[in-house]
Amino acid sequence: MYVEIEEIKVVVLPDGRMDTFNSAKYCGLSPKTMAMMRSSGDGPEYIKRGKVFYFKDALDSWIAAGKKQSTGRAA
Repeated sequence: MYVEIEEIKVVVLPDGRMDTFNSAKYCGLSPKTMAMMRSSGDGPEYIKRGKVFYFKDALDSWIAAGKKQSTGRAA
Protein backbone atom coordinates (compact mmCIF):
# COMPACT_ATOMS: atom_id res chain seq x y z
CA MET A 1 0.00 0.00 0.00
CA TYR A 2 1.33 3.43 -0.97
CA VAL A 3 0.28 6.51 0.93
CA GLU A 4 1.20 9.97 -0.24
CA ILE A 5 0.98 12.87 2.17
CA GLU A 6 0.65 16.27 0.61
CA GLU A 7 2.54 19.00 2.39
CA ILE A 8 0.73 22.30 2.63
CA LYS A 9 2.48 25.53 3.42
CA VAL A 10 0.86 28.13 5.63
CA VAL A 11 2.20 31.39 7.01
CA VAL A 12 2.27 31.49 10.81
CA LEU A 13 3.36 34.74 12.43
CA PRO A 14 5.98 34.55 15.22
CA ASP A 15 3.29 34.81 17.92
CA GLY A 16 1.30 31.89 16.42
CA ARG A 17 -1.33 33.92 14.55
CA MET A 18 -2.61 33.09 11.08
CA ASP A 19 -4.88 35.16 8.86
CA THR A 20 -8.15 33.73 7.59
CA PHE A 21 -6.67 32.46 4.31
CA ASN A 22 -3.87 30.52 6.00
CA SER A 23 -6.14 29.33 8.82
CA ALA A 24 -8.62 27.96 6.31
CA LYS A 25 -5.84 26.22 4.42
CA TYR A 26 -4.52 24.74 7.70
CA CYS A 27 -8.00 23.42 8.59
CA GLY A 28 -8.78 22.16 5.09
CA LEU A 29 -11.64 24.62 4.66
CA SER A 30 -12.33 27.62 2.46
CA PRO A 31 -11.96 31.19 3.73
CA LYS A 32 -15.70 31.65 3.08
CA THR A 33 -16.49 28.68 5.32
CA MET A 34 -14.31 30.19 8.06
CA ALA A 35 -16.22 33.48 7.71
CA MET A 36 -19.59 31.72 7.88
CA MET A 37 -18.53 29.80 10.99
CA ARG A 38 -17.34 33.07 12.59
CA SER A 39 -20.74 34.59 11.90
CA SER A 40 -22.65 31.64 13.36
CA GLY A 41 -20.30 31.15 16.31
CA ASP A 42 -19.52 27.54 15.35
CA GLY A 43 -15.88 28.04 14.40
CA PRO A 44 -12.64 28.33 16.32
CA GLU A 45 -11.81 31.31 18.52
CA TYR A 46 -10.40 34.30 16.69
CA ILE A 47 -9.29 37.85 17.30
CA LYS A 48 -9.88 40.92 15.18
CA ARG A 49 -7.15 43.53 15.01
CA GLY A 50 -8.05 45.28 11.77
CA LYS A 51 -7.97 41.81 10.18
CA VAL A 52 -9.22 38.52 11.59
CA PHE A 53 -6.55 36.24 13.01
CA TYR A 54 -6.65 32.74 14.46
CA PHE A 55 -4.04 31.30 16.80
CA LYS A 56 -2.60 27.94 15.75
CA ASP A 57 -3.20 26.49 19.23
CA ALA A 58 -6.88 27.48 19.06
CA LEU A 59 -7.23 25.85 15.63
CA ASP A 60 -5.58 22.64 16.88
CA SER A 61 -7.91 22.54 19.91
CA TRP A 62 -10.98 23.21 17.75
CA ILE A 63 -10.02 20.45 15.32
CA ALA A 64 -9.35 17.99 18.17
CA ALA A 65 -12.68 18.83 19.83
CA GLY A 66 -14.50 17.83 16.65
CA LYS A 67 -13.22 14.26 16.59
CA LYS A 68 -15.96 11.66 16.32
CA GLN A 69 -16.00 7.91 16.83
CA SER A 70 -19.07 7.19 14.72
CA THR A 71 -21.41 8.82 12.25
CA GLY A 72 -24.37 7.36 14.15
CA ARG A 73 -26.58 9.36 16.47
CA ALA A 74 -25.61 9.80 20.09
CA ALA A 75 -27.81 8.01 22.57
